[in-house]
Amino acid sequence: MRASPFQNPPLLAALLLKPFFFPFRPSSSSSSSSLSLPGKTLAMAKTLDESHVGISCYVSSLPGFRGVLKQRYADFIVNEVDGDGKIVRLTTVDLPPNVDDDKEEEKSPSIDKDYSSEIESFRSLCGDADAEALKELLGRISSSPESDVLPIILSPDSDKSHRADVHNFFKKNFNFLVTDTVEGSDGNERCIRVRFSLKEAGGGSRRGKKRKNTGHSDSNDGRPFDSRGSDSWPEHLGKFLRFHLYKENKDTQEALGVIGKMLGIQQRSFGFAGTKDKRSISTQRATIFKLHANRLAALNSRLFGIKVGDFSYVREGLVLGQLFGNRFTITLRGVVADSEETVKTAADGLGKNGFINYYGLQRFGSGSVPTHLVGAALLRGEWKDAVYLILDPREGERADVREAREFYKEHGNIDATLRKLPRHLVAERAVLQCLKKCPGNYLQALKAIPRTLRMMYVHSYQSYLWNHAVSMRVQKYGVSQVALGDLVYCKDSSPVDMVKVDSSETEDDLNDGSLLEESGEEIPDEKVQFVKTVDSEDLQKGTYTFEDVVLPLPGSRIIYPGNEVANLYHEMATKDGISLIESAHGVKEFSITSMKGGYRRVFQRPIDYRWELRTYTDDNISLAETDLDIMSKSTPSDLTRKELLTNGDSAKKLASQKSKGEIDMELSKVDSISNSDALLPKMALKMEFTLPASCYATMAIRELQKSTTS
Repeated sequence: MRASPFQNPPLLAALLLKPFFFPFRPSSSSSSSSLSLPGKTLAMAKTLDESHVGISCYVSSLPGFRGVLKQRYADFIVNEVDGDGKIVRLTTVDLPPNVDDDKEEEKSPSIDKDYSSEIESFRSLCGDADAEALKELLGRISSSPESDVLPIILSPDSDKSHRADVHNFFKKNFNFLVTDTVEGSDGNERCIRVRFSLKEAGGGSRRGKKRKNTGHSDSNDGRPFDSRGSDSWPEHLGKFLRFHLYKENKDTQEALGVIGKMLGIQQRSFGFAGTKDKRSISTQRATIFKLHANRLAALNSRLFGIKVGDFSYVREGLVLGQLFGNRFTITLRGVVADSEETVKTAADGLGKNGFINYYGLQRFGSGSVPTHLVGAALLRGEWKDAVYLILDPREGERADVREAREFYKEHGNIDATLRKLPRHLVAERAVLQCLKKCPGNYLQALKAIPRTLRMMYVHSYQSYLWNHAVSMRVQKYGVSQVALGDLVYCKDSSPVDMVKVDSSETEDDLNDGSLLEESGEEIPDEKVQFVKTVDSEDLQKGTYTFEDVVLPLPGSRIIYPGNEVANLYHEMATKDGISLIESAHGVKEFSITSMKGGYRRVFQRPIDYRWELRTYTDDNISLAETDLDIMSKSTPSDLTRKELLTNGDSAKKLASQKSKGEIDMELSKVDSISNSDALLPKMALKMEFTLPASCYATMAIRELQKSTTS
């Protein structure tokens, strides 16, 4: 007789669940950004606790259960939902029907010309090493003009005027080569990158054209490296290639960075509507300017953990916020509860009762220094303190990162620190590079951080206040009905006491602690809503329900609730030395009074929600189908599931070091280990649901399990 996965009384006794509401205490120890833990400040805590950022209540009093989230990244599948409500899936890697018509437009340049004199001129300009590198590049282009030719990086060059001469040399002599300026390998020098461009090859020389958006600038103003001056693009095609990006265990930026490197295109040239979490399998749309689909499709055989497909040409590129939300397929493994009925009741309850729409812990960063602490320092105008919070050593980081931080704190040697500091620490590197040029100018150093990243700090402080306000609202007035003074999205937009707001939120719920920059585009009409304060007449008529209640993110164009919740915002901010009605300094981007603010729903119910309980014995078996699994079924001869290595980088490294026989032997060992556990039945809960953009799936799981996500 097989044992039930629920029959483990000793374990169940150790996993007693917490009560419905956590106590809410808006005191200095729980609400100030300088929170304290036993023996240390919050800034030095190894992990961030939910209560520190205001997450403390649940919607229902149903008991929860235990389960493992993201045991495998295939247990967390995310498909973007576009603005029309269509789920984005990878369905094909074939080229679009009109791709044959495009090939004539991509004729390669004639490399038969003898470029000896140009190479010798370049030798006198840049030296022997760079001249030989250019000669080798021309040889590769001549031998395979239609294939992807890797770019070359010229020798480090700190002279900006000389770099300009080099850019102009290539513009004058090689119309099929495109240049831009990049960081050197040590992060301290500037180098010129030279790449082959088919679209420039087909369009003739760009001499005489304006330099707008050509990618030949030494500046770092965010202009895309996409050669927008090209005249070679066919008129019958949209100027943007849109494609579906499928990735396993890679976030959006990492995947696009890999693709961009292969194409010789800077990562910022890609457009996308939102970022997705790394530890997941996700599919989303992306766009790139004037790139033919066959060039991108050709990368599929070289990509690991990434696939691109569903190509089409469109007139406009994607910008942040152009999505409805995300479709989640989540599997909780190793489910343990007092009975199967408890799990079923909780799963049903999530669909019926929804969850409190908290900002999840990802919003406040994955490190031991929460981003809202940096945000509070910025709002106070304490630039030096903010820089130290970003740079100082912190608990819980990798040894190499901590070593680099401690080295800088002890020695103050920026060059040596940059050599030690990993490149993915974008904010830290930007701050240090600016301090090297402008010692002691901490404000300028903060402004050197990319805007999307530096605005994350201030926005996370808004979220910090919002979470605490939500907990007070739920604790004081409950979740069964609206209360006098609540703010609600209006159902009738005619009264004069309503406030017009932009209800769109451009950040994605899976961005692992990072915020996306607000789009400068005009807000579509359907995204503009009105907010009003609930009065006694509204209560009498029963016009609104708890689902209509919103709370503000502090800013200059919002109103606060007409009840006690409003006081909490100001009390907490005051304890942090911050005013919500006047700025402490003149730097607008770090001032709440210069930010519009916004509104966010207090309550969210999962959309198109379904669930099922499944029994399994092998932890290595996927319990949900990915887009690639579905494609493998329909086209087994063209694309199999095994083609996409689920851990691409490590698999690639393993394959380079071991023979096929050795790999097969190791896989058989894994299979034998898995089979040894086959007699132990386990329970999993598989769920599918859609959430609007900016809603956190982890908060839905928290409500389901009645357990912390800390």
